[in-house]
Amino acid sequence: MDIETLRARHPEHWRQAAAIRVLTLDAVAAANSGHTGMPLGMADVATVLFDRHLKFDPAAPRWPDRDRFILSAGHGSMLIYALLYLTGYADVTLEQIKNFRQWGAKTAGHPEYGHVSGVETTTGPLGQGISNSVGFAIAEENLRARWGAKVQDHHTYVIAGDGCLMEGVSQEALALAGKQQLSRLIVLWDNNGITIDGKVSLSDVTDQKARFAASGWDVFDCDGHDPDDIDRALTAAKASPRPAFIACKTHIALGTSVQDTSKGHGALTDPKLIADARATWGWADGPFVIPADIKAAWEAKGQRGAAARAAWDARFGTLPAAKQAEFLRIFSLEPAPKLAATIRAVKKAAVEALPKIATRAASEKVLAAVNPIAPETIGGSADLTGSNNTKTADLGSFTSEDRKGRYIYYGIREHGMAAAMNGMVLHGGVRPYGGTFMCFTDYARPSMRLSALMGVPTVYVMTHDSIGLGEDGPTHQPVEHLAISRATPNTYVFRPADLVETAEAWEIALSSKTTPSVLALSRQNLPTVRKTHTAQNLTAKGAYILAEATGKRQAILIATGSEVEIALAAREALEAEGIGTRVVSMPSMELFAAQDEAWRKKVLPAGPVRVAIEAGVRAGGWDRWLLGERGREAKAGFVGMHSFGASAPADRLYKEFGITAGDTVSLVKSLL
Repeated sequence: MDIETLRARHPEHWRQAAAIRVLTLDAVAAANSGHTGMPLGMADVATVLFDRHLKFDPAAPRWPDRDRFILSAGHGSMLIYALLYLTGYADVTLEQIKNFRQWGAKTAGHPEYGHVSGVETTTGPLGQGISNSVGFAIAEENLRARWGAKVQDHHTYVIAGDGCLMEGVSQEALALAGKQQLSRLIVLWDNNGITIDGKVSLSDVTDQKARFAASGWDVFDCDGHDPDDIDRALTAAKASPRPAFIACKTHIALGTSVQDTSKGHGALTDPKLIADARATWGWADGPFVIPADIKAAWEAKGQRGAAARAAWDARFGTLPAAKQAEFLRIFSLEPAPKLAATIRAVKKAAVEALPKIATRAASEKVLAAVNPIAPETIGGSADLTGSNNTKTADLGSFTSEDRKGRYIYYGIREHGMAAAMNGMVLHGGVRPYGGTFMCFTDYARPSMRLSALMGVPTVYVMTHDSIGLGEDGPTHQPVEHLAISRATPNTYVFRPADLVETAEAWEIALSSKTTPSVLALSRQNLPTVRKTHTAQNLTAKGAYILAEATGKRQAILIATGSEVEIALAAREALEAEGIGTRVVSMPSMELFAAQDEAWRKKVLPAGPVRVAIEAGVRAGGWDRWLLGERGREAKAGFVGMHSFGASAPADRLYKEFGITAGDTVSLVKSLL
């Protein structure tokens, strides 16, 4: 539908949608940066969605049963900021709109979760939002099955562009959604045929509608500028028993001189272009001026949600007090009440039995104890369930036939798994964990980074964490991956040495509210090294003294995970030669760095030589602990990897790469 026809047939809709367009033009022009074209093209779709379909209440932006709206095409952030301002979200003021993309403003260049109410997830890296949405929809289905429709009964809506659909993670996500028949998920495709380089046809010939249909979605079309046609498609999509994909045919940068061109994608700041567009739209008011009647009409849309929210409050109030408290607990990410006691029991049993097991198997033992007392956990694996040890007997499988199941078979989709888990945490009410091999954090990295950036406690169970996996060889042996994970801000990286430390790591991961966790777990069996039970969570200290020197302390061996047993064997040999040696286990560098200076100095005092032992590269934080926090407190060395691995049995690899007790002893002696 062309602009003149649209204005004539739907004058009220046109003026309300035009408010989004002029705010976008003005904010991008004021910032002299941003992306104008997408909000101009999708304003009609967004107006119909917020007017006729979306269940939301700006006065209660975290209301658990609201519909979720995700702007996957996050570069068009002024679309969501304009919507939030117009509908009455308190923290998106006109002043925030005027300060778009400026220091301290909530209106960041791309929507950021936690900065502003109404932004459900951080988007901008294309493909992430649509992939997060699968996790949102999984959480809704699971919670509706377990709590009933009177508590959880809502939709997830996504606006995605061509870029989102070109990113590989979108295929992982849409295939998973189709398999799971997530009928409350609706994706609105901004089908404008334009990318930054030019027409989509320059780089892609994919029939997106056929692609989604082949993956188990119902597919619909609409004129993205005809409000009645948009409404028709959304109504049909909501009635679909499968996830729904709506191809909205739109014009990028609608009504400007660069409409339907790649120039329309970015920042439109030319004064003549802006003036001409306003004239084309019939908008006579000045920059950032929204007529009172239009603002009132938009605010009325937001206020309508108050009745639905009040009705939900009333329904929720009929639940028994204990059920209400449990629901509020899981949505506030409070740990399960019995978590600490359960972890203590696992630790005590481990000290009594002294098992020699891989830490991936230790993790399974912990989960077997924790999952029954933490009903919010949802496990999964990227086609490595038997290797990651992530499924426990009580979980059941989440499927289209059993929505109460708490284990997801993600298939070989590491990136899609990570993105979906982020979506589950962001939805609320569940705590997901998912597994793959540590080496394949490479495939999940963009979403792992966003877990940290958003501050959501997704748990990554990464097994086969070193050359200790053996014969599969260097393609599967992580060498640099611990360093990469540790270099990521706001990330806990745990490399436990035995069942006791594994239990403690899980307690921290399942208690975290704002930090994701990476559990690096061994394939090979490891002895129990913590042989004395203590109720205290020593892993929470990051590093601690595992074995003290018996004579004058001359050396400190610092080790993680599977190399702690090597450190203990080296200590025994050094002590036999009269070289007093302390062994420090360091399951988490991040938590050790967070301790006060007194603890850090107690564990790593100046003076003795220091040697770190880890079957990974030295980069990623080791120098701080080896050389001292001032860089000159100790002579130091590193026993670890300096290259990629090789294909051979694990014991042979450790010998060939010089990660043995004998190599450690020789290095200590050379430093003394």
